[in-house]
Amino acid sequence: MAAVTVGEKEAVDAVQSPRSSDSGSKDLHKNTDRTLNPAENDVADLVKEKPHTTWRSYFWDSLDKSPEERRFLLKLDAAILTVGTLAFFLKYLDQVNINNAFVSGMREDLGFYGLELNYMQTAWTVGYILGEIPSNLILTRIRPSYWLPACEVAWSVLTFLLCKANTPTQFYVLRFFIGLFESTCYPGIQYVIGSWYRKDELAKRSCIFHASGYIGFMFSGYLMAAVYNLEGVHGFRGWQWLFIIDGVISLPIAAASFFFLPDVPETTKAWYFSEDEVRIGKKRMELEGRASREPYTLAKIKRILSSWHIWLLSLLYIVFNNATGGMSQPTFPLWLKSQGYSVWAINVYPTFASVIGVICTLSYAWVSDTVCKGARWPPIVFASTVQIIGQASLAAWDLPSGWKWFCFLSMGMAGGTGGMSYAWAHEITSADSEERALVTAAMNQMASVVQAWLPLLVWRVTEAPRYFKGFVTMTVLWVFVIVIVFVIRHLQKREIAQKSLAPRASRV
Repeated sequence: MAAVTVGEKEAVDAVQSPRSSDSGSKDLHKNTDRTLNPAENDVADLVKEKPHTTWRSYFWDSLDKSPEERRFLLKLDAAILTVGTLAFFLKYLDQVNINNAFVSGMREDLGFYGLELNYMQTAWTVGYILGEIPSNLILTRIRPSYWLPACEVAWSVLTFLLCKANTPTQFYVLRFFIGLFESTCYPGIQYVIGSWYRKDELAKRSCIFHASGYIGFMFSGYLMAAVYNLEGVHGFRGWQWLFIIDGVISLPIAAASFFFLPDVPETTKAWYFSEDEVRIGKKRMELEGRASREPYTLAKIKRILSSWHIWLLSLLYIVFNNATGGMSQPTFPLWLKSQGYSVWAINVYPTFASVIGVICTLSYAWVSDTVCKGARWPPIVFASTVQIIGQASLAAWDLPSGWKWFCFLSMGMAGGTGGMSYAWAHEITSADSEERALVTAAMNQMASVVQAWLPLLVWRVTEAPRYFKGFVTMTVLWVFVIVIVFVIRHLQKREIAQKSLAPRASRV
């Protein structure tokens, strides 16, 4: 993994930890001109601009912080990481269950021998595309603890209804609306995460949240293997029971989110935070330069759209998201099916890639926050290099069976780069809350735009399990990921250097 330069570390610290130029006073957020009352001053003293760190922070970042801040982080983690990861787990479960159902009897029962699966996936993607940016803009005006759980209830009910669908059109319509409501989850929770955590904490939380998607993918396979035994119970086929159970288990999590999601620091009414802890949360974001909400103006929108942030960060996520197509498509299950494996094996063995994905995602986060001193690009480059080797090998196809297993399973090493990309985006856009909401939504939305049509060209089910065009395309995309990463790294370093020089120029 590439090393982080000393200059880069110093430059990042210069922006992420701004100091006031007056006599020893703490620098508050640039949009805050009020004077803190004595109680707020006491709380402010508990939050250090650059806390002293020891070896303990390599295990968990809060261990070197004050008892009060540790208590605050414990509550915050328990709330966001519980309801957030469960929501994304269920979102991913309800997203990919169509693949498990398809290879577990739905195709044969309903006579879907054409491109029906591709069109179901595209219908979901179109709904997902249409919902993402509007949803994140809504989150800057409506409390996330209202909006996100309401959408979760909606997609849970629609998932349940899939058990009664028996024509392609019915599946297309239901999948479209499931995608529309699920589009709120990933960018929405990422926006909430980016509203609370500091630089040395952000990648871990972002990647823990991201890893829950792998667990959803994994659990869907296990669940399908289990519910297949319900074949014929109450007149439902095994694959229909998958939709029923997925819908039922999603509803309690949605209800819990209404009570536990903490919103954002300036609007939180979380019952488990004291007034002091709310002030701690606000002060932490002030020290990070993380902006509070402001009105949308034409000048602000023009500035956001004229910046490289939205375009290059979106491009990075477009390429990354579509480069993981070998994982999101049933490439491994269909190859196993062509080799004569049982329904149980077809659903369970591909989940091993998800286990690898969880381990790698969390490893990338810890390495980035500790060894790499907050740099996000080294894990992304490492994962991309592994994918280039694996995808190029599958494009060649005529491989020993053991190496082919390695290539399929190593796809799990790629997904952690998504969490790293979002952590990076939160930091780059930290100075503007509206830009952060728009950029993080645009990243996912634009990736989904490409995802709506690219699989129809390169992942045609009729070409399974060979998928030559798909694996060649993935190889090229991973090369492109590395190129974009180094371009963003260069522009970020230049921007940081310019910002660090601006105060000096103003004093001349």
